[in-house]
Amino acid sequence: MPDSAVLNAIRAVVGERGLLTGDSTAGYVEDWRRLYHGRTPAVVRPANTDELARVVRLCADARIPIVPQGGNTSMVGGATPSETGDQLVLSTARMVRIRDIDPLDLTMTLEAGVTLQAAQQTAAEAGCLLPLSIASEGSAQVGGVLATNAGGNNTVRYGNARDMVLGLEVVLADGSVWNGLRRLRKDNTGYCLRQLFVGSEGTIGIITAAVLKLVPQPREVCVALCAVPSPEAALALFARFQSHDPAAVSAFELMSGPGIGFVLRHIDAAVLPLATHAPFYVLVELATPRPDAGLRTALETVLESALAEDIVSDAAIAESMTQRAAMWRLREEHSEAQKREGASVKNDVSVPVSKVPAFIRHASEACEALMPGIRPVPFGHVGDGNIHFNLQQPVDADPAWFLAQDHAIMETVNDVVREFEGSFSAEHGIGRLKPYMMASWRGGAELRLMQRIKAALDPNGIMNPGKLLP
Repeated sequence: MPDSAVLNAIRAVVGERGLLTGDSTAGYVEDWRRLYHGRTPAVVRPANTDELARVVRLCADARIPIVPQGGNTSMVGGATPSETGDQLVLSTARMVRIRDIDPLDLTMTLEAGVTLQAAQQTAAEAGCLLPLSIASEGSAQVGGVLATNAGGNNTVRYGNARDMVLGLEVVLADGSVWNGLRRLRKDNTGYCLRQLFVGSEGTIGIITAAVLKLVPQPREVCVALCAVPSPEAALALFARFQSHDPAAVSAFELMSGPGIGFVLRHIDAAVLPLATHAPFYVLVELATPRPDAGLRTALETVLESALAEDIVSDAAIAESMTQRAAMWRLREEHSEAQKREGASVKNDVSVPVSKVPAFIRHASEACEALMPGIRPVPFGHVGDGNIHFNLQQPVDADPAWFLAQDHAIMETVNDVVREFEGSFSAEHGIGRLKPYMMASWRGGAELRLMQRIKAALDPNGIMNPGKLLP
């Protein structure tokens, strides 16, 4: 627990605006899913890298644990302090400067507290596209997005967050600053340190700025919502689009009938633009920077053949930006709709793309056998094999009782994930929720190597303790 002398020293660095105590910390100690309710003596909000480094140095000298926090949108409690009340929350919310954008280099240099949506807008104003897109982009901050190696909707085309990082600036556990803000596409000079910090969840250093790759802004975008009879049909449709023009497919999202039903029930103004309901739906987006590429014709051609062969039972193509946004809203509001429907256990898993349909079927059967009445709500990025296999509580179940079964439910899903050679964490990370799984999934030499890296870079264990590693 930091004493008053340390807090006064931190206040001298960040000023009154940069240090929150008492009731002002309430919004920083609970995670988005409300699974964890921590305590903290203070929330520190530095305005720049120098202030952040000086704060970390003070904490390192006093052995005070630090919980880095961006937009606090973690699904696994990765940015929530413990209940002990001795961990400082270090928020990057005030570090919001776009340091540089270069449309010729197709790069953007920006600070950790910039929201992903603000970064996208800045790129668009420069005639470029930052293709990283996630449902929480309005509040998720770039530093947290990189620290968790977020995936998102466009992974099938552009890759995960780490694929868009050229350089990083990081404050290390002793308060020193590594400036690796290089805009180079090729730099073969030893270990690729930036990739060590991407996905590390703030356990070995705090990302304070980054150089991100941009791409040319699309000149044409086409979106369609398709009703399909099964995940097998969805995969067959994906294969057709890939065969027709793989460079045009920027997103391919699967949703279940129950999931869409929750969105229509709980989200204001959500509308299904199809005549009938279906067991599953696919949202497909095609995009290209090429002028006169004929994407609409390509979309119609693939859908016509799929409709003729009963791969697709119905489809609607967005005729405007408003309709496109409405279709995407059906996908992006899944998490909020499930939250309003009741308690849910979330599984962020991945399997080889070809095995997605079989995984969904086997995992649904296994969970229904474990708990009759449980409601599987699989959805997500079928184009890259990442399925959010969420389980909604039985209709009349007590939410607290249901959440108390989360380990049994997650292990039931993970048994099927193992069967299909997948991963128990695809894009949400480990956080506080899943460190206990690491030993069985990444044990032996792999886990020992991670622990040695942690010990080398954070010997006093002050960086986001209790997260990622068991």
